[in-house]
Amino acid sequence: MSSEPCADHQHDPGACAGIDRDPGASPERTRLAWRRTGLSAAAVALLAARPAFAPGAGPAEWLVAAAVMIGWAAMVALALHRARGLRTRFPVAVPRSIRAYALITALLAILGGWVVML
Repeated sequence: MSSEPCADHQHDPGACAGIDRDPGASPERTRLAWRRTGLSAAAVALLAARPAFAPGAGPAEWLVAAAVMIGWAAMVALALHRARGLRTRFPVAVPRSIRAYALITALLAILGGWVVML
């Protein structure tokens, strides 16, 4: 078997070789993982935004809360986009989405950690 993908299936060499895939479990697990990460990010974002609603909150707390909520919204948008891509029979990996998701997750972790240290 050649390691080169055929012309009809550029991103899925298994489809060219006639390899049957589990049509539902793997994409469903991936979709649930994206949702789980988004839900965890929602909790972190809400906790990081909490100081902005304290009585003595200033512009720094408001800016951090805004940045965290923008990051969370971007994560949700990426997860929804990726979930749509997982509906196809042979889902294609989207490295840019995964890298963006990882970057936003790291930024949320840094902002969340910074808020905890305040």
